[in-house]
Amino acid sequence: MSSVIVLAAIVIYVIFYFTYGKFLDKRVVGAREDVQVPSEKLYDGVDYVPAHRFVLFGHHFASIAGAGPIVGPVLAMGYGWLPGILWIWFGNVFIGAVHDYGALCASVRYDGKSVQYVAADLLGKFTGRTFAWFILLLLILVVAAFAAVIGGIYVKHPDAAAAYVYKIIFAIILGFLLYRTKLPFSISTLIGIVFLLVSIYLGPKTPLKLSYNSWMIIFFFYIIIAASIPVNILLQPRDYMNSFLLYFGLIAGGIAALFSLKGFSVPAFASFNPPIIGGKPTPFWPAIPLIIACGALSGFHSLVASGTSSKQISSEKDALFIGYGAMFTEGFLSTIVIVSIAAFGITALQKVDPGASISNWAIDYYKILLKKLGGGANIFVSSYAEMTVSVLHLPKTFMITLAAMWVSSFAMTTLDTTNRLARYTISELAEPLREKYPSVYTFLSNRWVSSAIPAFLGIYLAWTGQWKVLWPSFSAANQLLAAITLFTVAAWIYKKLDKKYVGYALIPALALWVTVTAAIIWYVIVVLPGFMAKNYGQGIILYVMNIIMIILNFILIFNFFKNKNKIN
Repeated sequence: MSSVIVLAAIVIYVIFYFTYGKFLDKRVVGAREDVQVPSEKLYDGVDYVPAHRFVLFGHHFASIAGAGPIVGPVLAMGYGWLPGILWIWFGNVFIGAVHDYGALCASVRYDGKSVQYVAADLLGKFTGRTFAWFILLLLILVVAAFAAVIGGIYVKHPDAAAAYVYKIIFAIILGFLLYRTKLPFSISTLIGIVFLLVSIYLGPKTPLKLSYNSWMIIFFFYIIIAASIPVNILLQPRDYMNSFLLYFGLIAGGIAALFSLKGFSVPAFASFNPPIIGGKPTPFWPAIPLIIACGALSGFHSLVASGTSSKQISSEKDALFIGYGAMFTEGFLSTIVIVSIAAFGITALQKVDPGASISNWAIDYYKILLKKLGGGANIFVSSYAEMTVSVLHLPKTFMITLAAMWVSSFAMTTLDTTNRLARYTISELAEPLREKYPSVYTFLSNRWVSSAIPAFLGIYLAWTGQWKVLWPSFSAANQLLAAITLFTVAAWIYKKLDKKYVGYALIPALALWVTVTAAIIWYVIVVLPGFMAKNYGQGIILYVMNIIMIILNFILIFNFFKNKNKIN
């Protein structure tokens, strides 16, 4: 069964990339080679910096992926393996890839401006500012959710924590080689790969054992610094190194799954209402987008596409490879996650507890397997390592470290990229203060101050370590943003491109908006009251943020249809 699922995923992604993707590229957007892109037109050496398409793909993918395509599918396994895989594949093809590619192209045509700027131009300034506040709330929740996930991984796998520290040091050196010397790109690439291997080798030799809250303090200072320094010092070279970690992980996982010839011990369908979010019975519809976020589709991708990638792209023709291709790559990663757990999750559990068994999958999955293997990300680490070791006979210690580093590296990349995007958003929101209150504007737009604000709020929310409650809150905001971004892309297609193609963005936007709006209302009514009873301070903040997001969501959708004369 594992072989069939992996092969089916490859066939689906290849076919749709070269048919649906090429159609969007040629007919809908009309991408061109002979136009000046923002990285050339507005080069500033800090944010607007041209990048090689493979370097940018690595940065873009590492930024959009994070822990999302791993943690979400892990949680969704309570439904069985089939519902999750179908949501991932259909979401990738008809929503996620269209969303990512559309957001990137629209931003490039708007000189690398944010998606909320595009919305303001097409649908009015009030819509744009409302959109910006919504995005800021999402970014704070992303910091919270991903910090909690990474903290859990580093406590469980101190070897991965040490490996990441080594990689940061090596990334700074690689950045110097790539941008400050005349060393050939190919030679710098080989050096970067060696740096990555050395990091993975040294991690288990010098494990970094710290408490969860110690990691939260470190994350706070790290993401402020990473979000404030030029992208080519750390982000670009670090993410380029991460891309090779991704390639090896995907290739090894894909080959292992393809040739394992192993059946699934997990049922295809287990329950419509397993106890996933906050221990409450969680209906597949409408709650699935609160669980599987980035693996199927993600509004956060539009922030990366319009926040950093559009400022670094070297040609419009690279947008399909970077935007559309990265979404499909992420979907394939989520497919590998589901296959590894469905085929090897029980085996990994029995290595920890030989007498363990799961008789009622929908219930016992969360009570036994998830708990004993150490949480959402760690169950993937265990299952993936078991699969690659048993099929490819790779060294187990190396594969465990690699898998843990894989998850944590991409999650950390999302963490610091998110804080950078929040810095941009706060600066944009402070813009009206420039003339009336120049000192306040100068203070808020300072890159260190505007990085510290979301870092503090996000880490405070993550302090409890309750990632299973933080995750759906982030996912809700994330998927609502995806719907709103698709509405913006639809407006852009209608006004700036060819209105006959507007349905390619508008139809999935409507379907997604209805689903996610229903899901977040369910989450606020059913799940959050119990969280507030145990974690009052963080619970109140989380509750208020979700209520505000619901209100902003309805304001945005109202403004979209109020201004419908602008797009139909």
